[in-house]
Amino acid sequence: MSIYDTLTSLNITLPPVSIPAAAYVPFVQTGNLVFLSGHIAKKDGKPWVGQLGKNMTTEEGKAAARAIAIDLMGTLHAAVGDLGRIKRIVKLMSLVNSTGDYTEQHLVTNGASELFGQVFGDKGAHARSAFGVAQIPMGACVEIELIAELV
Repeated sequence: MSIYDTLTSLNITLPPVSIPAAAYVPFVQTGNLVFLSGHIAKKDGKPWVGQLGKNMTTEEGKAAARAIAIDLMGTLHAAVGDLGRIKRIVKLMSLVNSTGDYTEQHLVTNGASELFGQVFGDKGAHARSAFGVAQIPMGACVEIELIAELV
């Protein structure tokens, strides 16, 4: 089954690339690596605002991270033209807007990591960092950036 068949079976439609909110580009390719800028969580087309440990649960954060993974795949598709060119998802860096005593950033980030595994199989297994931060632009609950390797 192709990656696009897998996305269809998961009822996922890839979105277009989001317009950057500041002075940066959505992606940069150098050699066989593609670096995607951080994508914030969105709900109904607007920033998904919230803070884990204050007014959001881990499960809600996990859903937000999954939504970001879909946006990242849309940007990755735009960057490379065909997700079949992905040799490997190399690394995710996840920033979780959370209170000082919240400690489940890694579980929130699983929302993205698990989806990449479903869609890309072994090629979706990646290195990862998950950080708790005091704030994310526009009050978003989660932001994730991605590095992928091309064949």
